[in-house]
Amino acid sequence: MPVLNRLEGPAITDPVNFNLQLPPYQLFHLDNDVPVYSIQAGTQEVLQIEWVFDAGIWQADHKIVAAATNYMLKNGTTQKDAFSINKQVEFFGAFLSVQCHVEFASVTLFCLNKNAGDLIPIIAELLTDSIFPENELATFKQIQRQKLKVNLQKCDFVANRLIDQYLYGADHPYGAVTTFEDYEKLQREELQTFFKTYYLEGSCRIFVTGILPSNLETLLNKNFGGLSLNKKVLPQKLYQKSPDTSKKHHVLNDENGVQAAIRLARPFPGKHHPDYKKAMVLNNILGGFFGSRLMSNIREEKGYTYGIYSHFKNYRDESEWLIATEVGRTVSEATIKEIYFEMEKLTREPVPDDELYLVRNQLMGGLLSRLDGPFEIMARWKSYILNNLDAQFFYDSIETIKTISAPELQELARTYFKPDSFYELTVI
Repeated sequence: MPVLNRLEGPAITDPVNFNLQLPPYQLFHLDNDVPVYSIQAGTQEVLQIEWVFDAGIWQADHKIVAAATNYMLKNGTTQKDAFSINKQVEFFGAFLSVQCHVEFASVTLFCLNKNAGDLIPIIAELLTDSIFPENELATFKQIQRQKLKVNLQKCDFVANRLIDQYLYGADHPYGAVTTFEDYEKLQREELQTFFKTYYLEGSCRIFVTGILPSNLETLLNKNFGGLSLNKKVLPQKLYQKSPDTSKKHHVLNDENGVQAAIRLARPFPGKHHPDYKKAMVLNNILGGFFGSRLMSNIREEKGYTYGIYSHFKNYRDESEWLIATEVGRTVSEATIKEIYFEMEKLTREPVPDDELYLVRNQLMGGLLSRLDGPFEIMARWKSYILNNLDAQFFYDSIETIKTISAPELQELARTYFKPDSFYELTVI
């Protein structure tokens, strides 16, 4: 074995020169045709299993019903109360998480793979026998009302609620928010009906990653292969967007507030649009990372904020380009002026080669970090699968990062950085 020369450091390779590969998944189907996407990866004896249902806010007649149903899945069955369920999960050192998004809802189990046989039946019980006890529902409503009361005093929370309403309308799932009245009206029967339609007889996909048990397929088939999943055509709901006719809004939420939450946002085509991959690079230059132009100007030079970022809020069919920050009340107007200045500068001047090279490396390094481990790899695949994308999107994104030119970015900025296309909101 050669002796290492410790006076010489290892060769340094810039991330832009990495040849990143997306590890593939394996697909099998349960007896009822429920697809199971699995990745055998990692070094620790751990396992993540996620059940994803088409049971998001989009599917609910009353928007709060989807989130409430999902939250209360682990709060009681005919055989176990919430305490017993939590105690049993914790006994095996596992963690159970539920999440509800606009289009999807999920139940996720993190556990040691040796305990999968004991824990998967518990999840099956929750997904087939949840009863939504009245006392648990009352507790849920009380807690959520209190959280809402506290959050409505925060300018950033109010800004996040309002900006989506301006873009899509309060009756659209992308712009829907919960109110105290929603919690008052929420009834157990609504949860039971939604549960039956979108969980018991709904559309389900399962994602599994980690060190997989040898009997994984048998375990999943035994507990879920006989259920009436993916058998019925779910009701298709269509919504009309009703964007606000006014683009500029100023909300005084607290007369004595010293901080202002600023949101600038515009609709943007979804991930399937040819401009999306290019826009990811442009977004990074504008405000996508700590070295971005917005951060350099508004934080480092002006000292107006601790942080300012731009990013895409992605939905299944479209996206929203959002710039967000919190600043001192007295500098809110100056901050908005500087945001538009940085946008306009990108339309007027090509991005310098050294800055573009930095951004390429930052984006490639970010991709690398988001492939670090089995859970991260599966999270990327899940996003692709749920949004009807494939691995080619990953490789095309890399190619765009490596090859997009400054003139292309300038033309893209001229297309999308028009001030009159942005909704502008300040909440104090």
